[in-house]
This record gives sequence, structure tokens and C-alpha cells, in this order.
Amino acid sequence: MSWLMLVLYCRLWLVQYLITARLIIHSVLLGSRVNFEGLHMDSAAQNFQPRTFSIKLWPPSESTRLMLVERMTKNLSTESIFSRKYGLLGKEEAHENAKRIEQLCFVAADEDFKKEPDGDGSSAVQLYARETSKMMLEVLKKGPRVTAESEVPVADTPLVPGDTVLDISGGKRAFIEADEAKELLSPLTKPGNSYKRICFSNRSFGVDAANVAGSILESVKNQLTEVDISDFVAGRPEDEALDVLRIFSKALEGCVLRYLNISDNALGEKGVRAFSELLKSQDNLEELYVMNDGISEDAAKALSELIPSTEKLKVLHFHNNMTGDEGAVYVAEMVKRSPNLESFRCSATRIGSDGGVALSEALGTCTHLKKLDLRDNLFGVDAGIALSKTLPKLPDLVELYLSDLNLENKGTLAIVNALKLSAPQLEVLELAGNEINAKAAPGIAECLTAMQSLKKLTLAENELKDAGAVIIAKSLEDGHTNLKELDVSTNMFQRAGARCFARAVANKPGFVQLNINGNFISDEGIDEVKDILKAGKNSLDVLGSLDENEPEGEPDDGDEDDGDEDAKDDNVEDGLDSKLQNVQVEQDDEP
Repeated sequence: MSWLMLVLYCRLWLVQYLITARLIIHSVLLGSRVNFEGLHMDSAAQNFQPRTFSIKLWPPSESTRLMLVERMTKNLSTESIFSRKYGLLGKEEAHENAKRIEQLCFVAADEDFKKEPDGDGSSAVQLYARETSKMMLEVLKKGPRVTAESEVPVADTPLVPGDTVLDISGGKRAFIEADEAKELLSPLTKPGNSYKRICFSNRSFGVDAANVAGSILESVKNQLTEVDISDFVAGRPEDEALDVLRIFSKALEGCVLRYLNISDNALGEKGVRAFSELLKSQDNLEELYVMNDGISEDAAKALSELIPSTEKLKVLHFHNNMTGDEGAVYVAEMVKRSPNLESFRCSATRIGSDGGVALSEALGTCTHLKKLDLRDNLFGVDAGIALSKTLPKLPDLVELYLSDLNLENKGTLAIVNALKLSAPQLEVLELAGNEINAKAAPGIAECLTAMQSLKKLTLAENELKDAGAVIIAKSLEDGHTNLKELDVSTNMFQRAGARCFARAVANKPGFVQLNINGNFISDEGIDEVKDILKAGKNSLDVLGSLDENEPEGEPDDGDEDDGDEDAKDDNVEDGLDSKLQNVQVEQDDEP
């Protein structure tokens, strides 16, 4: 594990501990159930006989839940190691995320408590705190909305202009009631309207507003093909939110949709089943988005059971859920039934080795896959090897996102060896945060040499050091005329690695950004990098920020001799130059 990830996980543990402690204290003091039957005096013995005294820690009071939201809001919007790396969230965005996280985790913990109603609730409290801290870390790593990748996707096809689209999602998130719903949706009531696509995201519907919307939607559902009802019950109590989901589900039952987005609704299993009527009637879906929805094992099972057919699915996105290994099995079943899948995203879903293997094997049926995003899971080496056996079955793959999967050298090498022979057309490859070191560099270099269509390469947060950095940089120097972005930040390399990466991109036409931040490059090395870039065809503007570079830092290598840094760096490059002469792209036929 890299030093940065170690810091992140230590911080995660601390946040979890503090939240648990605060939650228990507030639960007791601010309204959780306390049962004190009192003391009974035996008049004969003149003795006190205590009766039972018990404390119920679950459910927390409303004031406790509000306290937790405010505490998370403060933590998410305060300057920290995370904000320096990923960007600082504004208070409004932090508060929105805090409310969403609390609702998702409350639902999960409440379901856990119902399995042991006679318990004191301590396990539910721990689950509540643990899941809350995990989701906070995910939000912090994602960074603010303005700099992060959009987590609520739109259809691959551009929106059709004119009156075929009704989109009420603009402006700040707002609660709407019946009168406003009637006004906002009035275009759908006009005779002869041609609306086919609706987007109600970012507006929170109460029951009265949902009843108004439901009757209007029923009148036009036969013409609708695309429905976005993501994030449309935010801030509502669970019972009311479920009623709203049922109203919309009933209203839209039977419409023939190609696109459905139900993300950001804190669904859980109850929410998924509240959509039963709508989901059961869909057998023509081409795009389905179920992100940030608290999809646990039971919720994934419900989703897999309810949708009658996924044969036409081209896009399936499950980002940022609580699916885990058990839930991954049900997601894998959906994937197996989706032979036409072109874009599959199952990132940040807490899937481990067993689930990763199941998912990797299921993807073998998706021979038309173009985009595959499995980032931020706990796959490990075995799941990486399973995935390497599937990759040769995906000849159309263009974008592959495999960061933060704990692949290590063995899993990474299995994957790049498969890609070397089967995916020369790959345009995007992300392998950040996988504990890759210099021993894997020759194998990665061979793979990269074969990928002449590459536009973006991310190897950040690994442990390449100079030895691995030089090998990989040399493999990118010739060809790769389409390369636009290269991120090798936080890899413990020094002056030699930095110089080689600068040379690799200095003359590539259209190159946009080189990220070498977070390494141990001396001031002289930075000057050399800038000189190399200025002397090339690209301007110095392609060099990213260096605010986290540590000029005085050194890799923890016990076998490096002390001595002049220039000579040491030159020796690294010269020695590796000779090693590279033996690095060749193997041309063995695929088995």
C-alpha cells in the first residue's frame, strides 16, 4: 500500500471512531430510547432492589441525525489533506452530500437493526458510523463538482432540441409542492405535445406534488422514451419518499423506455421495490443508471429480479453503491444477460475478490464493450487475473478504468499482458493506486509500446520510483502521437524519472497535460524538466501543478548508494537504457 493510501485509511479509521463515539453519546443524551424502571424498596429488609436498566442506542433521534449531517458538512468543507489533493467542497455541496450520505447509511443501519430487534442497537450504530465514514471518504476523493467527473450521466445520444425534452432540473435544488408541480409540468398537458424525454432531477417531490405529476405523466407515458428521475426525493422522510417512488412507478408503468436514470435517490431494497411496477414493465431499456442509491446485496437482487430483460442494454452504470461481494453476484447476473453492453460502470461499490471474479467472468459475454470502469473496489490479485482472461474477449474496448483495485504487480502484469495482444486500439488506460513498483515496469512498457492509439494514461499513486519511471517513459517516447494526458504523480521518482517523462511528451502534437506532482524531484530537476518542455514543440503550459512535490524527499531504498545526485540519476538512465534493449513486444498468437 502506498504511503498516501496509508494516510487516507488512517484518516478514515479516525473519522469512523469519532463518529461512533459522538453518535453513541448523542443517542443517549438526545433522545434514543432509555428504559429505567426505577428502584424498588423492600420495606421489610429496608433494602434497595434495582430493577432492569437498559439502553437502546437505535434508532437515533432526529436531533442526533441532524447533528451528524452538520458534523459531516463541516468535515467535508474544511481544509484538509484531502482538499489539498482533490479540491475543497463548498458548504452547499458539502451539505447536499452530507444529507445524502446520512439518509443512505440510516436506511442500511435500520435494516440491519430490524434483523436483531431485541439487541441494544450497538451493531446498527457501528454500521451507521462505518458506512458514513466510508462514504465521506469517497466524496472527498471525488472532489468538488466543478473539477470532478460528472457522476450523473446523460444519455450517450445528445439531447434533442426543441419541445421534445422537458427539463425542470435547472437552478438550485428545491422542494416543490402541488401548485408548482402543476405549473412546471403544464407543457405536458398541452394537446398534441411531442415530449419524449423528461428530466425531473434536482427537484424534490412531496406526495401532493407527486400525485399531480403522476396524473400528468400517465397521460403522456405512451410517447415517453427517456426518463430522468434521479435525485427527486432529496430531503424527504423515508415513508414519504417511498410513497413518491410508488406514485411515479405506477404512473410510468408500461411506457416503452430506452433510457432510465433513477440515481441519487437513496433507494436501498425498499426503494428498488417501490419502483417495481415501472421496472417490471421495461424490456427495451438501452441505458440504465442506478448510482449513489445505496444498492446493497438485497437491493441488487431485487433489481436483477424485477427487470424482465436486459438484452438491449448498451449502458449500465452502478457507481458509488454498497453492493459488496454478495451484491456483485446479482449484478453479474444482469451483466450476463446483457450481450450488447457497450459501457459498464461498477466503480466504488465495495466489491472484493469473490465479487470481482464473478463480475470479470460475466463480462466475457459482453463482446461489444467499449468502456469498462471498475475503479475503487477491492478486487485484489485473483480478480485481476480473472479479468485478464476476459479482456481478450472484448475486441472493441476503447476505455479501461482500473485504478484503486489492489491489483499489485501480479494482477497488473496479467492484465497488461492480455491487453498487449488484444487491445492495441485502447485510448484510455487508468491503473492508479494499485501498488505497482519497478518490477512490473518492463511488462507495462511492452504493453504501452503496442498501444499507439493511447490518448490518456494514468499511473498515479504507485511506487515506480526512478527505475520504473525511466522504463515506462522510454516506451512512450517514440510514436504515441495521439497521447494527450499523462498522469504519473505520487510515484516516488526523482530527477531521472522526471526528465524522462518530460522528454517523452515534449514533442507530441496536441499534448495537453503532464502531471508529475507529489514526487521527490529536486529544484534542479524541475528546472531541467521545464527546459526540456520549452525546447520541445509543446509549451511549458502542459506541465501540471507541482505544489505537492518534495524536493528534499527520497524513496525509501536501502540499496541505493549515497553520492552525487547528478551521477546517480545519469547512472539510472544509462543502466536502464541498456536493459530496455531487451524489452520487446511479444508476437505470440493468442491462445
